[in-house]
Amino acid sequence: MASTNGHKVHSNPSPSPNGRGIPPSHERARANGRAPSYDRSGQRPNGGRSAGAERGSMVSPHLMRPMPGRPLRIAMVMPPWLEVPPAGYGGMERVCASLIDGLIDLGHEVTLFGAGTRTGTKARFVSTDPNLQYPRLLEAVPELVHIAHVNRLLEQEEFDIIHDHSTVGPITAPMRGVPTVVTVHDSPVGKVGEYLSQIDGKVSLIAISHAQRRVAPHLAWYSTIHHGIEVPGPVKPEPSTGPVLWLGRFVADKGPDIAIEACRKANLPLILAGKANQKDEWKYLDEVIRPMLGPDVELVLNGERERTEALLYEARALLLPIRWDEPFGMVFIEAMSKGTPVVALRRGAVQEIVLHGRTGLICDDESELPDALHDVVAMDPEECADHVRTMFSVELMARRYERVYRQIIGEQVEGLGALASDPFTRDPVVTSARPTRP
Repeated sequence: MASTNGHKVHSNPSPSPNGRGIPPSHERARANGRAPSYDRSGQRPNGGRSAGAERGSMVSPHLMRPMPGRPLRIAMVMPPWLEVPPAGYGGMERVCASLIDGLIDLGHEVTLFGAGTRTGTKARFVSTDPNLQYPRLLEAVPELVHIAHVNRLLEQEEFDIIHDHSTVGPITAPMRGVPTVVTVHDSPVGKVGEYLSQIDGKVSLIAISHAQRRVAPHLAWYSTIHHGIEVPGPVKPEPSTGPVLWLGRFVADKGPDIAIEACRKANLPLILAGKANQKDEWKYLDEVIRPMLGPDVELVLNGERERTEALLYEARALLLPIRWDEPFGMVFIEAMSKGTPVVALRRGAVQEIVLHGRTGLICDDESELPDALHDVVAMDPEECADHVRTMFSVELMARRYERVYRQIIGEQVEGLGALASDPFTRDPVVTSARPTRP
């Protein structure tokens, strides 16, 4: 445990729980044959920060000269709510954990700023608070304090780029000494969209789907990069005859009530496996879902990751009849990675993720769901998993972000500013075309 400017910083340069600890950046620099920056007098300028890291400057000084292919020093900023990766529910934290390890596997140096005492990733971990702030998830102050500490810590080291996944962090980006990339994990409408429209133009917004981007075309999107996951476990050898699985938060937008009705009409058993921790989730569960339960529906609340993985593998299909324009939906690719096909309504990014007739069935109306649940067993499990390996792998996601990082850094160095062209055609990191109806 170290102290910085009177604030305790909890860092784990010693091996993390997965036994793959990463030493501090200055130690890694020496190990890689790179010495820390010193001026001609033999002292580190700016108290250890490089001259180009002065507040208001957007370029690290070593980037003023061409260094093609040089590993990047990336600051990954997470909100203070959950561990990375999470023990249970936490789609954003899980995909960020995969991205971190993917970037490190490509040779980059990643420092993860978060809360808690550990990380299961390969990154060097710097914590602003030993206590995870999930119990105060709906409060503003914990994240404000967290980001204030993160920004102070960012000033004390050299990074090439900051990748911010927090809510508060992006509005403070103009104070930072290097470019900030922001992945928008929420639906960019209403107050969220209004907030994002007020963020400084130098901040590069990354969409996680074309569908997300279409609902807020006025925002300063830089690129679109789909999420990616590993496919580490076994893929089911043949379609399953197990129960249908619904997996998500217990809120109306996720459609668990529609799932119950569809499975009853199809005469198929259903497992409702979901998260209920917040007041609105418990209210919906108790008032809407519990009265609908019967012997044909099994309820699994707040299951651990191991249980969730087993349910995804054993399910006949994942049924997720969402009522809103979900920006992505990690559970879709999680299911397909096991060889489990998807049945869903045509909302949000569903048709960018699921190959209709090959890795699942996309329905236009709730009335189509019962028949789809019977027909979906014709999908080939291996094709489902191969689709994820090909289009939603961690390596592909990491390489796309790597390219975006280098483009943004290059634009800052050369003073080119943002590239001007149609938002659906200008990002070279995305190979998928504008989504079409399957």
